[in-house]
Amino acid sequence: MALNWTMLNSNHAPIPLPNEMTITQIDKGVDILVIIPDAPPVGSSSGGGSGGSKRLKSMGKVWLTDQRFIFIADANASFESLSVPLHSILSTRFEQPTFGQNYLSFNVKPSNEGGLSDGTRVEVRFKDRAMFEFVSLLEKSRERAIYMKRQSAEDAEEGLPTYTMPAESSTVTMVGGVPVENPPGYDN
Repeated sequence: MALNWTMLNSNHAPIPLPNEMTITQIDKGVDILVIIPDAPPVGSSSGGGSGGSKRLKSMGKVWLTDQRFIFIADANASFESLSVPLHSILSTRFEQPTFGQNYLSFNVKPSNEGGLSDGTRVEVRFKDRAMFEFVSLLEKSRERAIYMKRQSAEDAEEGLPTYTMPAESSTVTMVGGVPVENPPGYDN
């Protein structure tokens, strides 16, 4: 099962999206917990449900790109992959519990038919390395992705139509590209 799926190549690595650049990759020792609230009952394809909270845990690898957070599970895991567009990460928290391992927690805005529901939370733990550098990279990449998405939305809204010269069948007489007739008079 894949959540918010990602396509994999023959080496079990994610296939990049157009113009996507990998920022960092953690090759081993990544423990991930996906908590999906109000999961639909098993075998049901309905959006909401009374199946209760669903907790999926796996070990694997993580890729951080300029567009997505990608997790690929090792063999025999409860799910195969998780792909979250950076602009769909609603909030992040770097947790430092008194007793236990530091971890990253983030809330996800689910994609349509991606296997997640509203309120989904992801927890990421590293077994053999510090996490603070990764959290910093994720935050910077996420901020940039959100900024770029807003810019493209604003550019689409502000796009002015292109203007063309009047058709040659116009009633205005042109001499050397300059109109000869004055504009019509206006009543005051």
